[in-house]
Amino acid sequence: MRVVIAEDEALIRLDLREMLEEEGFDVVGEAADGEQAVALAKELGPDLVICDVKMPKMDGIAAAAQITDARIAPVVMLTAFSQRDLIERARDAGAMAYLVKPFQKRDLLPAIEMATSRFAEMRALEAEVSGLRERLEARKLIERAKGTLMTKHGLTEPEAFRWIQRAAMDNRTSMRAVAEVVLAEQAADTGE
Repeated sequence: MRVVIAEDEALIRLDLREMLEEEGFDVVGEAADGEQAVALAKELGPDLVICDVKMPKMDGIAAAAQITDARIAPVVMLTAFSQRDLIERARDAGAMAYLVKPFQKRDLLPAIEMATSRFAEMRALEAEVSGLRERLEARKLIERAKGTLMTKHGLTEPEAFRWIQRAAMDNRTSMRAVAEVVLAEQAADTGE
């Protein structure tokens, strides 16, 4: 797993790198501030970003928000502070796990596992929603095209559906593409 570490304290960065490398992780980048963390995440496309909350230039929460909004990688937040408002801000920014310093390797690994699995679940759900949205849009177009064919050619609904289905097979294309052509021709005929 490729990891970017964003921590303004060099000693903590070094300890974290050692812990991760001992567990077989590949630390591909290190940042000392939030802006650099975002830039490295965009450039390197890591599998995980571990980010301190308090950093110069841009705090870790703002950096985490940019990284997660771009769906680059899951973010584990590190902080010396366990105040509820920071935890809520980190959660709202899209952080997938939160560790309070000082932490041990035994604390880090479960947080990484939780962050990566939650991120994978989120991506799977987004893909499913996108697929459902696409299918719904295609269904709407096909329904409109059926209506156009029924009106224009006096077909029944099953006949219009079969016509679209047959045209899709004959042209080796999708029913959605056929529906778009039918609707485009209708618009051209009516001057819409």
